[in-house]
Amino acid sequence: MAAAATVEAVAPTGALRGLVHDFVMGQQEGPADRVAAGVKSGSYTVLQVVEALGSCLENPEPRTRARGIQLLSQVLLQCHSLLLEKEVVHLILFYENRLKDHHLVIPSVLHGLKALSLCVVLPPGLAVSVLKAIFQEVHVQSLSQVNRHTVYSIISNFMRTRDEELKGLGADFTFGFIQMMDGEKDPRNLLVAFRIVHDLISRDYTLEPFVEELFEVTSCYFPIDFTPPPNDPYGIQREDLVLSLQAVLASTAQFAEFLLPLLVEKVDSEILNAKLDSLQTLNACCAVYGQKELKDFLPSLWASIRREVFQTASEQVEAKGLAALRALTACLSCSVLRTDAEDLLDSFLSSILQDCRHHLCEPDMKLVWPSAKLLQSAAGASARACDHITSNVLPLLLEQFHKHSQSNQRRTILEMILGFLKLQQNWSYEDKGERPLSGFKDQLGSVVFMALADPNAQLQLVGIRTLTVLATQPDLLSSGDLELAVGHLYRLSFMEEDSQSCRVAALEAAGHLATLYPVAFSSYLVPKLAEELCVGELDLAREDEANKCARHLRCLQALSAISTHPSIVKETLPLLLQHLCQLNKGNMVAGPSEVIAVCQSLQQLAEKCQPDPESCWYFHQTAVPRLFALAVQASMPEKEHSVIRKVLLEDEVLAAMVSVIGTATTHLSPDLAAQSAAHIVPLFLDGNISFLPENSFPCRFQPFQDGSGQRRLVALLMAFVCSLPRDVEIPQLNQLMRELLELSCCHSCPFSSTAAAKCFAGLLNKHPAGQQLDEFLQLAVDKVEAGLGSGPSRSQGFTLLLWVTKALVLRYHPLSSCLTNRLMGLLSDPELGPAAANGFSLLMSNCTDVLTRAGHAEVRLMFRQRFFTDNVPTLVQGFQAAPQDVKPNYLKGLSHVLNSLPKHVVLPELPTLLSLLLEALSSPDCVVQLSTLRCLQPLLLEAPQVMSLHIDTLITKFLNLSSSPSMAVRIAALQCMHALTRLPTPVLLPYKPQVIRALAKPLDDKKRLVRREAVSARGEWFLLGSPGS
Repeated sequence: MAAAATVEAVAPTGALRGLVHDFVMGQQEGPADRVAAGVKSGSYTVLQVVEALGSCLENPEPRTRARGIQLLSQVLLQCHSLLLEKEVVHLILFYENRLKDHHLVIPSVLHGLKALSLCVVLPPGLAVSVLKAIFQEVHVQSLSQVNRHTVYSIISNFMRTRDEELKGLGADFTFGFIQMMDGEKDPRNLLVAFRIVHDLISRDYTLEPFVEELFEVTSCYFPIDFTPPPNDPYGIQREDLVLSLQAVLASTAQFAEFLLPLLVEKVDSEILNAKLDSLQTLNACCAVYGQKELKDFLPSLWASIRREVFQTASEQVEAKGLAALRALTACLSCSVLRTDAEDLLDSFLSSILQDCRHHLCEPDMKLVWPSAKLLQSAAGASARACDHITSNVLPLLLEQFHKHSQSNQRRTILEMILGFLKLQQNWSYEDKGERPLSGFKDQLGSVVFMALADPNAQLQLVGIRTLTVLATQPDLLSSGDLELAVGHLYRLSFMEEDSQSCRVAALEAAGHLATLYPVAFSSYLVPKLAEELCVGELDLAREDEANKCARHLRCLQALSAISTHPSIVKETLPLLLQHLCQLNKGNMVAGPSEVIAVCQSLQQLAEKCQPDPESCWYFHQTAVPRLFALAVQASMPEKEHSVIRKVLLEDEVLAAMVSVIGTATTHLSPDLAAQSAAHIVPLFLDGNISFLPENSFPCRFQPFQDGSGQRRLVALLMAFVCSLPRDVEIPQLNQLMRELLELSCCHSCPFSSTAAAKCFAGLLNKHPAGQQLDEFLQLAVDKVEAGLGSGPSRSQGFTLLLWVTKALVLRYHPLSSCLTNRLMGLLSDPELGPAAANGFSLLMSNCTDVLTRAGHAEVRLMFRQRFFTDNVPTLVQGFQAAPQDVKPNYLKGLSHVLNSLPKHVVLPELPTLLSLLLEALSSPDCVVQLSTLRCLQPLLLEAPQVMSLHIDTLITKFLNLSSSPSMAVRIAALQCMHALTRLPTPVLLPYKPQVIRALAKPLDDKKRLVRREAVSARGEWFLLGSPGS
């Protein structure tokens, strides 16, 4: 037995010796991994590995010793976590001793020490021992880059795990590292070295008496001058080194006396990167420094920053300089002062004012903006700085505004005043007396109103912006000022078309100010707008075409713009509704455009009410019943034919009312929505008109039984029920769904049948899964099949199929695949084929009135990608099997699907689909051409290799389409020709002369947008193959 055990022990040892021999003498690399695997599995121990290496480690040939230690180090790098404390101690002593060996051995020794520095069981004191040995025995900068990196890694590992032990070395550790790093040039090593220096400082290692030496050994790299080589596998960028070095230099105030003169020197140099890096580093330093460190250098720092802002041609340098000035001022503002200390902030700001103030008064105003930027940057640093500078500069600017009479000069001065006013918004003041603007309120108001009254549009724009900012400052506008401001905004809101920008700005400002001063707007502006509406009604009654449209529209826009406060909404909403009623009474000539304009204002007002639940409910319960009442009244038969009332039943007017009702419903709470549903659904099913205002109608309201007039109002029902939250229970749902289904296939009124189909689909989408949903779906499928049979209702049956399919596709319902297959089957239908192809656009697009996320529809993530994956293979197969006259329908459907998808979804399928897309370009249908071109353009940029295989076909088809009758197709074809230049140049060069000749023709196109694309594309083809292109 003993003999057998001896044989078993000898066998693995013999194998180990063989592996060692192969690695050391045979110069093979594989045995090292096999030895490490044996140690991990327990076949060998580290001691056995050392014993097997015995003769190699004692060999008189340095290269042999190096190979032996290299094998041991590689094994330790993979197995260091298995070592015992006793083994670590012996290995550390062995490796420290080997640091005195031949220089060929040192790299392998360092790799072994790196492995041991990762050991968790490293006993106390050994980390210090290893670093002392490295500092004493190794000249690091004579090593290769990889080996230097190993030394830095050893130090990083020890600093991470043996921090307190290393601090015990005191200044010796700092000095040793300085000697080690001195002369390092490789950017990979510098990143690690900079991180070590930063940790030295941030973790409070002893720097004295080597602070200056540590600064010198790092600052010698400032500013970083590094350009990464092409195809650099390490991915190190100049910015990485800049930020790492900046973190070191700005990490301690002890560097201030050495760093600040260096920064001034580099800012004053002619090198752009040196300026940028210096200003950025100064900015970072200000977060660490205090008055003590900055005091002696403030004049030179200010002089350098001032020079760069006044004289630089680089916007980057200017921005960095202004940021540095703000940081300097903030640093001086935050420093704690002793009672006997000088307040450097006041003296620094006085220097800035002294050097900049006089430029604000120069007649030619050359340095006005640079001076203003410097002053505003300093003022933006703190409340103290802002008060100091504003109180000195504002009187001067106000005086200059009155001194200059030209509008352009006044605009410049007012823009500067606006900049200082905006800075005041950053600081709060509890005491009114502390507010620096309080003493200038009358002068500021006077200047703003002068600007608003000036005929110059640009000055008016700045005046509006200044008024908005001024109004946000408490107590700066008196009640008289507010009345005057409202008057100016009212006047500007009715400016002519050539002052469109002023009018838009005035409306925005009115909306903002109305939130802050609702009483003033209710008292001054709302009555004026109400009066303007009355005048507009008289204009409409007189058919005064010259005035009625413009002023009527502007008045409506103003009413919706100022409805930003609940109290104002309660005044403007009744006004708009009353105006709509007046339009409906027939005493004036109101066309669809006037009614639509009122509805658009109502919708904007509804959007403004959405954030506030109380305002939202007020709008809903006030506006929605009134709109239903007006529509119901218009749908009633009358003895005398009324053109005016029938305007409310026109398609575009009903669509505008749909938007209002939908917007007013989406943000209701479930309880309030249920209350409203309990009134509106019975209105349509039972004719219950009790909740409608002025509900005295000549006959009963029966939209599901009556003629086309009342049926058209189902669109309004759709807007309401399809915008309700999902958890609202709809009364009489079963009856409602059946009525909608019946109406959806009524061929006498396509508008009503489409609205019913959309409403049915919207309710299906939100309905929870279960038996009732299955019943509704079965009814829908039966109705679709019946409708698609021969008869007059085929078009309505198809519309129902389309909307039900979309409702189910959005929620991933299993039945959606069956309905999609039915839709694809219709592509071969002679009558419905083109409509079925266009139907894929509806399935993929976002709707605005139903099946929207805003309307609480169930819209699953990536439904388009899923539809693509499930159905495009079937579309492709159908295309390949279809007769020639049906193929265009498949191409159009496929084009619609692809055009709606993210391009990264299409790319994997591109080889399969490209032949179809190319064939689609030959389709006579402009819609197919345009959709396909828009799909191909990004693919040309993202899949150049695949597209290059079809270059001849692509160029021919794109050039042909650049002469299409459709302007949109011509533009898209030229954009694709432009995108072709991103393909590999050798592929394109044979076609260059042909393309340049062909692109000369669209240069003379009658449309400017086409000519512009032609110039751009032809220019790129001209440059193709030229140096630097």
